Amino acid sequence: MSATQRFLYPLTFPLRLVPGTLHSRALAGILNQVMKEALAEGELDFLEGRRMAIEIDDIGLRYRLGLENGRIRGYGDEHPADASIAGGLHEFLLLSARREDADTLFFQRRLRMSGDTELGLYLKNFLDAFEPPQKYQPLMKALDKMASLRFPGTSSK
Repeated sequence: MSATQRFLYPLTFPLRLVPGTLHSRALAGILNQVMKEALAEGELDFLEGRRMAIEIDDIGLRYRLGLENGRIRGYGDEHPADASIAGGLHEFLLLSARREDADTLFFQRRLRMSGDTELGLYLKNFLDAFEPPQKYQPLMKALDKMASLRFPGTSSK
């Protein structure tokens, strides 16, 4: 176990007690709000009927998301993913805060993709082009501050 895992894993223990389905549904609810316009414009239609897994391996959390009837839905592990993206919490914070682009994180092997790579590439391209609405700037600033935190064992790449 890395220094980061030794530091973060105990802190996130309460999160791991909550079933993955609830985590995924909560994340889906947030994403439906933040990406409301993109969903209405059909920018995520490539996900219709498909499942993506997001695996934050250093804290042991896994999300399953898909698109049904124009809305992002959260699922449990009983719904297999067509593609998955895995990496550490810090990498996902950097990506969410738009401090690093997905290509950089993948090429540096800080994020990994498996499964249907075409689906993963569609998602990566969408995320690269997505601009969160102005009203979510406080959330973006909070993500940016969280991405600035250095946990034991994290690199300064």
